[in-house]
Parts: sequence; structure tokens; C-alpha cells
Amino acid sequence: MSHEKAISQIIFEIQQIDELFTSYRELLEKSKTEEPTLIELTAIGSILHSFYNGIENIFKTIGKDIDGNIPNGNHWHSQLINQMTESTSIRDPIISEVIKEKLVDYLAFRHFFRNSYSFFLKWNELKELTALVMIVWSEFKVEINRVCHLWNVIRLAPLCSMLSY
Repeated sequence: MSHEKAISQIIFEIQQIDELFTSYRELLEKSKTEEPTLIELTAIGSILHSFYNGIENIFKTIGKDIDGNIPNGNHWHSQLINQMTESTSIRDPIISEVIKEKLVDYLAFRHFFRNSYSFFLKWNELKELTALVMIVWSEFKVEINRVCHLWNVIRLAPLCSMLSY
């Protein structure tokens, strides 16, 4: 895949995550003032799960199509997020250590959500992740936009301008 197609895929994932938050804005707002019911908590768990899936899809696109390498093995998810904080011979870090540390919590939650039953979800354990998800998303978009502008040297300006938030 070319850099242009990789950027297009990244833009698609960003749009999907934006749509996720638009679709569930009412529930996320409600959760700021009221403890969610089990059904609402399950929906919030699904939102957080989908959020990190989208982030990881961006990382996989970069790993595969820019770096030419996606980790494998039992810990590939953690290795992939670490890879995004490192420079390579062809790119600067995609995300900062600060954003990585925030995203690791969503990665851990996604692992729990995929391997558990929704009735095990506890609001006191999800409250902070839910409260911070929009902030983390905004910070992530600033960093991915920065990277896109660096890639601008290979004539990706029209695609990069679509990343504005």
C-alpha cells in the first residue's frame, strides 16, 4: 500500500471513531452525572472497546504500510503500541509516551471486555476511562495530525488537510 492509501485508511478510521462518539454522545454525556444501568454500562464498554479497536487499526496500518512490520506473538498488541512511540529509519514516533500511557489503559480494558461477560463490568472501574476518552481522543488526533503534516513532504497535503479536528 502506498503512503497515500495508508493516509486514506487512517482518515477512514478517524472518521469512524468520530462517528462512534457522535452516535453515543447522549449516553456519554449522561454518564457524567448518573451511574449507568447494566445495559448502559454494556454499551459504554462497547464504545471503549470500539475506540481502542479504531486506534489499533490506525497503528496496524502504519505498522504494515509505512514500517513494513507488525509484531506477532502473544504480546503483539503491546508491542505494536510500543512501536508507535519509536522512531524508525523512515519516520518519527507516531505518538508520545504520554499518549501511549493513556492508551495502554484502553488496550487493557479492551482485552478484559473481549474475554469477559458484560455483567462483570463495574462502573467504578470504567468511570475514569469513560470520563477521559474524549480528551484522549482529541490528544491522539493532535499527534496523528502532526505526523501527517510531517509526511506532507511526500505531497500528501490534500489528504492531510482532511485530518483537521
